[in-house]
Amino acid sequence: MKRLIVQYFAVLREQAGCSEESLETSADTPRVLFVELAARHGFKLAPEAVKVAVNDDFATWEQALTDNDRVVFIPPVAGG
Repeated sequence: MKRLIVQYFAVLREQAGCSEESLETSADTPRVLFVELAARHGFKLAPEAVKVAVNDDFATWEQALTDNDRVVFIPPVAGG
């Protein structure tokens, strides 16, 4: 298990009911973590529709996660 800090923006923040949470997980990659969190929070977006950053750098969905990483999920932003 590893401890991660996860941040959410826009629609994901609304669906999660928070902008940030600290959690313990066995997820090895952002993709596995997103699927786990989607089941918990009811996210409607597929991972391919979301950008992910790990420790302030954009990351791939297959990047290895380590203890104390900060993971940010950024959905597409609609604006006008």
